[in-house]
Amino acid sequence: MSKRILVTGGAGFIGSNLCRRLLAEGNTVICLDNLFSTSMTKIEPLLSNPSFKFVKRSVEDQSWWYEIGGQIDQIYNLACPASPVHYQADMVQTIMTSVLGAINVLNFARVTGAKVLQASTSEVYGDPAVHPQREEYWGNVNPLGERSCYDEGKRCAESLYVNYHKQYGVKVKLVRIFNTYGPQMEINDGRVISNF
Repeated sequence: MSKRILVTGGAGFIGSNLCRRLLAEGNTVICLDNLFSTSMTKIEPLLSNPSFKFVKRSVEDQSWWYEIGGQIDQIYNLACPASPVHYQADMVQTIMTSVLGAINVLNFARVTGAKVLQASTSEVYGDPAVHPQREEYWGNVNPLGERSCYDEGKRCAESLYVNYHKQYGVKVKLVRIFNTYGPQMEINDGRVISNF
């Protein structure tokens, strides 16, 4: 059965691949992205698909609610620069994207009844003292360090998701993405695989 799906950060590396997959499965896809750390090139081939809509907005600016409108069945929140090159370029914006973006996505899910998947990160473990990291490991994070805008933003977002589920019954899933690579990845994005 076809679903109406919102992908925040949908023009990025992982988001654009997810949009393609969801469209191939017969869904209607709305891609929300402010293009801070990506460009239209990754989603250009999708623009002619009548089941695809691009909305250029920041996830932390609630005005996107009105542009999307209608019922949403699922939300994939991938909005946040994941590369140090990008998330350290505007550290306050990175925190706001993770925290305010999570609040806006979760409140939208409450209104629409949508299920939400939050793309988190292995960085919630910080500089881990345990290898490999298990989910019950709480991490070793420096809240004042160079990477704190990303690490702490994602940790706070995870807390918001869990608490929205407990308090309001929002259906959530958290996925901690470790080093990933694939089609449409920028060669100079500063992540471990591209650095290799």
